[in-house]
Amino acid sequence: MENAANYTRRLQKSGAKARKSLGQNFLIDDRIIEEIAAVSVGDPEQPIVEIGPGLGVLTRVLARKAEKIWAVELDREKVTLLQRELQGLPVDILNMDALKLDLTTIWGDQKGVLVGNLPYYITSPLLMHFLEQKDSLQSMVVMVQKEVADRLIAKPGGKDYGILSVAAQISAQGEKLFEVPPQAFWPAPKVTSAVVRFNLRPYPGLHVSEKDFFRVVKASFSQRRKTLGNSLAGGLSLDKKVVIEILAEAGIDQQRRAETLSIEEFQAVTEAVLNKSGHT
Repeated sequence: MENAANYTRRLQKSGAKARKSLGQNFLIDDRIIEEIAAVSVGDPEQPIVEIGPGLGVLTRVLARKAEKIWAVELDREKVTLLQRELQGLPVDILNMDALKLDLTTIWGDQKGVLVGNLPYYITSPLLMHFLEQKDSLQSMVVMVQKEVADRLIAKPGGKDYGILSVAAQISAQGEKLFEVPPQAFWPAPKVTSAVVRFNLRPYPGLHVSEKDFFRVVKASFSQRRKTLGNSLAGGLSLDKKVVIEILAEAGIDQQRRAETLSIEEFQAVTEAVLNKSGHT
């Protein structure tokens, strides 16, 4: 099979362009492409959805390993190219916004794998959209900006830890597999990327609804530089005295900041909020 760099150059000569407005940077490093495919495909019969296939460089390799792939591409010009270049391969190309994709519409009640080189400008919304569909996913293997990867796997206490960290870790076990330098792409971005794998699973020991839990988490991070007492009072529209009582019940010092709380501590705060008010 034609190597990725030559394949990309050929398509470039035929008029294929990277659209900056859609955050398009195409992977051209064969070694990294093979590594991503290797960690993405375990069972060949398991369905795969690829987000943002672009020129189809990774898609071609995945199609050698998996029996069924859906490739979701917003750029109509790239869809036409993909239909030509991937003809004969087990790939359905969906010309749509990935933020509108409901996984049950393509593979029903099965659990599949999501793979993607996610555009930097909508990485967080895309991740949140698919984390909310964890019941339809066995795993996700995504390439994101390195700083986003660090946020996804961050532990409490550091500047990287935030809502995205909690959302990812409440839905999955994640690990950063390897970093990808700018020269592995055409055109080369200005930042280093990283490949992260998530194994989706319900968080063990969660005793409150995710709706209530995330309402409290978002309120806690709503004024990140303020103490937890002030952030919660503002984010939940509660009197500061009530918030102090809630935090005392949860065993949390009101002077702490949201980025220091573990998932278990956020759960304790949520339970205390529910006990105090009956709702958040």
